[in-house]
Amino acid sequence: MLSSLHIRNFALIDELNVDFNNGFTIITGETGAGKSILLGGLSLVLGKRADLSQIKNKDEKCVIEAIFDIAKYNLKGLFNTLDLDFDVQTIIRREILPSGKSRAFINDTPVTLDSLVALSEHLIDIHSQHQTQQLTEDSYQFQVIDALAGNKNVLIEYSSELRTYKLLDKELEELRLSKSELIKEYDYNLFLLKELSEIDLDNLDLEDLESQFEALNNVEDISERLGNVRSIISAENLGLTDQLNNVKQELTRISSFGKMYNVLLERITSLSIDLEDILVELDNLHENLSTDPQELEQINSQLQIINNLFQKHSVSTVTELTNIRTDLKLKVDNTENLDDSIKEKEGEIAKLRTELDVLASKINKQRNSATPILVTKLEAILSDLGMPNAKFKIDITSTQNYFQNGKDTLQFLFMANKGSSFNTLKKSASGGEMSRIMLAIKSILSEYIQLPSIMFDEIDTGVSGEISNKMGSIMKQMSKTMQVFSITHLPQIAAKGDTHFKVFKLDKENKTHTNLKRLNEEDRVVEIAQMLGGINVSESAIAHAKQLLN
Repeated sequence: MLSSLHIRNFALIDELNVDFNNGFTIITGETGAGKSILLGGLSLVLGKRADLSQIKNKDEKCVIEAIFDIAKYNLKGLFNTLDLDFDVQTIIRREILPSGKSRAFINDTPVTLDSLVALSEHLIDIHSQHQTQQLTEDSYQFQVIDALAGNKNVLIEYSSELRTYKLLDKELEELRLSKSELIKEYDYNLFLLKELSEIDLDNLDLEDLESQFEALNNVEDISERLGNVRSIISAENLGLTDQLNNVKQELTRISSFGKMYNVLLERITSLSIDLEDILVELDNLHENLSTDPQELEQINSQLQIINNLFQKHSVSTVTELTNIRTDLKLKVDNTENLDDSIKEKEGEIAKLRTELDVLASKINKQRNSATPILVTKLEAILSDLGMPNAKFKIDITSTQNYFQNGKDTLQFLFMANKGSSFNTLKKSASGGEMSRIMLAIKSILSEYIQLPSIMFDEIDTGVSGEISNKMGSIMKQMSKTMQVFSITHLPQIAAKGDTHFKVFKLDKENKTHTNLKRLNEEDRVVEIAQMLGGINVSESAIAHAKQLLN
């Protein structure tokens, strides 16, 4: 419920602080007194777009703050979704700065207008002529029927399944669209994959292969160089072996003359041994030199294939070729398994359609069960509201289509008078009739679901006498389970309120100001008497006012 409202520097309001009670609250005032200003300020709190022209003093910011008691509204989940701290006393504040910039806060946390609207629609419902037009929309008519049908939980489940169904259906369509493209590429990808698979890339050492090629390709030069090296080492008298032996002999003669000479001898001896080993290795290398032209051709061919693949795929390493091979294999496998994937997806969708059909059938059955109840209640209430011949015909038809709220289409038809024909509300109901139908629907809904606080803005326009008394009784009854406001010009309705406020204008220092006053019992008698007989209150008007209040 709306606990309090604070407005500062808005339109004709300097500053206004007002606390509200639960139950039935009446707001009255002369035409032009500023009731629309009060509604405008409240609408800003609920997410309406701000306008710089609404600031009274252009040098100061406009602030509108509302406190709501939401303990019974089960809104913790919504607060979590909006990433807001939950508090049973929730404070919503709007600020319009002199620059024209607008800011919104929920429990002192800055929020966007979208978040504000998402929350506010659960807090208070301002019923205006615009909202009455909702009655003509299928979506709102379904909401009413589903409330009576108790479809809330099954609709949540259906909506969740429908989201999954649409996602899978989209994936299936993408698979089917990609199939033709993949098939076009399949042959080429398969050719590339076979080309890469013919080489053992996983065990290929390109550096070693290149070394083998160089060795085979230059075998004569290598043989000649090895022979030259052997001659240098082993030539008689001038060879390295003989020269080292001569050095060793000279050092042997002086090795006993000092430790340093003995060390040199040991090093020369070690060199001599290494040289002998080198000579043996040279002989082995020379003996093992291969001159196989077939092997050379084979290695050369392999290197050419690899280099061609490097060039074709614009890469420079075997690792990159391996990665390309993996990607190609995945594409080829996907294409080869595409039919299986499509079939599997179709199976998932078929299963989901069956589940959706079961849920939609349950929704349809419960709607058809609730429809006669809604018609009976509507016609009974409207009869009390001066429309004894009002008749409704509601037809719900199941289709093959999956809509957001089931598979049904709806015909919500109305006939106001005997002898006329059924037609849509838009075509067959007048503005006054639409207001009474909306009041009847709100009254019925309040029996089935927890509605937010509701403010009826002159819903009684165009009615009087006993009809207005009945309308007041309906709103009074609704206020037993929810907070109800009524902005009214009718004394019969005003007298039924638990709390009564009057909007009035006051001229001060050559400026007009709008204010709001809570009326005591004596004030209420005067106010209702003026609503009955005008500004000059007669004794009979006072007596009539007291009678209405009692």
